[in-house]
Amino acid sequence: MQTPPIIFDRQALTRNRARAARAPVTFLREAVAVEVQERLNEVNRRFTAPAVVTGWPSVWAGVMPGARVVADDEVLALALGKHDLVIHDLSLHWANDPVGQLVQCRHALRPDGLLIATLFGGQTLAELRAALAEAEVQVSGGLSPRVAPMGEIRDLGGLLQRAGLNLPVADGVPYDVTYADAFDLMRDLRWMGETNALQGRLRRPTKAAVIALMSQIYADRFGRPDGRITATFDVIVLTGWAPAPTQPQPLRPGSATHRLADALRVIETPPEPSGD
Repeated sequence: MQTPPIIFDRQALTRNRARAARAPVTFLREAVAVEVQERLNEVNRRFTAPAVVTGWPSVWAGVMPGARVVADDEVLALALGKHDLVIHDLSLHWANDPVGQLVQCRHALRPDGLLIATLFGGQTLAELRAALAEAEVQVSGGLSPRVAPMGEIRDLGGLLQRAGLNLPVADGVPYDVTYADAFDLMRDLRWMGETNALQGRLRRPTKAAVIALMSQIYADRFGRPDGRITATFDVIVLTGWAPAPTQPQPLRPGSATHRLADALRVIETPPEPSGD
């Protein structure tokens, strides 16, 4: 089996989170937790053995009391087949092996158990990324690794199938947040624990000229009439079920016992000869 590449520096991520924990900004995580709760309310199922995989256990303390809460480490502290619900909370985008994370969640589920995983998708911070890239090219003449790669929804849905989950669904929930300026946004990212933890990141401070120009480009290109700026957070929600014999199964090709024309009560007309 091929070893996944090391994209993220987990020690740096841990340091970023520890720093953010001193004055955490959790409004976005709280909104995503509410979104997950609403989706669970739509499922006609009572879950009695939930687990939450998260880097921010304080957010879930009052949301899902009694759930087993574990860190989003590369090896999850979840027992095999013990849970009927696993929530992977807004941290899969930091995983060096996201499929491996989902596989571990599937193994922790009982048959017909539910997984809900949330993560930031490809449009997250698109405005900041564009402004920062343009500023760095103008000032430094090149680009450096600054923003974590984020998957598109059409690709992320395939991860569920690769992990062996049934009835996979992937959809997006956009959050548009306004800030006074780019510096205000970057402060929030710092206290969210979502700052640069790429393995190949620059190990020196960004030039002040790059940051100043980025802020100006951001305001010029993405500014609002009221003088504020908008930042997009593209949250992807992945849903899948652990395999179980009771789940609906697709029919084998050619196994249909009724014709579609009969069901629709229409008369089939043979195609006209092509004349070739």
